[in-house]
Amino acid sequence: MTLLRLPSPTAPARPAAGTRTRRGRANRRPRVLVAVTGLFFALLYLPIAVVALFSFNSKKSLTVFDGFSLRWYRAFAQDDVLIASLTTSLRVSLVAMAGSLVLGVALALGLVRCRTRLGSLAGLVMLVPLITPEIVTGVASMLLFKGLGVPLSTGTVMLAEITFSISYVTVVLRSRVAALNPEVEEAAMDLGATRWQAVRLVTLPALLPAVLASAVLIFALVFDDFVLAYFTTGVDPQPLSVRIYSAIRFGVQPTINAVGTLMLAGSIALIALALFIPRLFGRRGGLDLFSGK
Repeated sequence: MTLLRLPSPTAPARPAAGTRTRRGRANRRPRVLVAVTGLFFALLYLPIAVVALFSFNSKKSLTVFDGFSLRWYRAFAQDDVLIASLTTSLRVSLVAMAGSLVLGVALALGLVRCRTRLGSLAGLVMLVPLITPEIVTGVASMLLFKGLGVPLSTGTVMLAEITFSISYVTVVLRSRVAALNPEVEEAAMDLGATRWQAVRLVTLPALLPAVLASAVLIFALVFDDFVLAYFTTGVDPQPLSVRIYSAIRFGVQPTINAVGTLMLAGSIALIALALFIPRLFGRRGGLDLFSGK
């Protein structure tokens, strides 16, 4: 009986030494780019780390750290002026967030559904606040209120912030509205729903992730906004950013470090919230929240 001989498996060819060397060089991280990246993050976050560190300083010094203490946080909690400014900033942020969301959602729906030249022109005009320097918007808002005889107050700050924030909400929501299937809304109307019921029960729930993204973005932008608040605020109570600017003109106090650290902690909390929201909608990632997808 003749035995069949199977061909022996050939060993995979080894790459040449020169090829392995070139691949190793290609996969090797450029040291210059790593150094530049490290320097960039050091310049960006080192001043913030110093502010956070000296907010826990037990000594009234901005150059010598003498030990950890909550002295300046207690001083901030007992400062009625700063607490009033913090409350004002929170009120302005919440009102601007709510007002810009209502108007921004309506504007995004109108720009997408309107197929005329007027709608295209309105879409271009909507982008103007995004490319206009904020100082121009602040001065224009101040002159408008002065020309109308409206005294500068917290209400004027709210109006200016709402007007400035509408464009951001519209940009976030516009792409999401364009991606929606209009046949779903038409099917709801065929089942007996009115136009408003179809928008409220079908369209708005589909836009909820993008709406939440816009809310987080607007609250963060308005809370630490300085330029627009500076030109439209009254004498008292001033937003926290304007109050801090007024305080540092007479010298930086350690209490300001505590305020800045608390604002930083609030920003980190907003980012964590933005990353957690997609999990509520069964999504894995959270970075796509700000794109409205």
